[in-house]
Amino acid sequence: MRDDLTSPERFEALVREHQGMVFRTLTRLTGAGAQVEDLAQEAFLRLYRALPEFRGESTVATYLYRIVYNVAQDEWKRRRKERSVVASEPAFGDDESEGWIEGFAGDVLTEHARSPEQRMQDAVLQAAVEAAMLDLPEIERAVLVLYHQEECSYQAIAEALAMPINTVRTHLHRGRKRLGERLGVKQGVVNSEQITANRVVRMAEVLR
Repeated sequence: MRDDLTSPERFEALVREHQGMVFRTLTRLTGAGAQVEDLAQEAFLRLYRALPEFRGESTVATYLYRIVYNVAQDEWKRRRKERSVVASEPAFGDDESEGWIEGFAGDVLTEHARSPEQRMQDAVLQAAVEAAMLDLPEIERAVLVLYHQEECSYQAIAEALAMPINTVRTHLHRGRKRLGERLGVKQGVVNSEQITANRVVRMAEVLR
């Protein structure tokens, strides 16, 4: 199995299968930008180096989530060391990425065709969500992304982040609450009827 996974053909297949997840998750964890491609390459390089030791005790996807999280952690440490402030940017335009935020915003918009004004509100809400996610504590952001965007189970998240399941649940609860609070602060920008603390907590259930 190891030889198969590290062969050029099998590894290329792994990259093709998981590259969308890697780019998507790194974007949510570190923000959109040119750095995502470099971080993704680093993640796959680490995966390739680690595959000879991979024993199949977890799925390759879970194993890769752990690597992606470690790569993101290194990026966060680098930014803290440089004391750099990374501005929030619009997410790169792939259908899956857009669908995650579209689903989030769609929960607070009517199902009917939106007017230009409503679409503008949608864009404002999307930007607010992106900024609020990047403002969360790193571990809470990671748990929210893995649970809601990647639809990982508690067990898979616990394995990927090397923490007990109850800790995963705690971070998920705190992340949802903090996200609601962050967006609540922006009520002066986003229509207050769209953003309320309770509403956002429920909206978190469609973070895909």
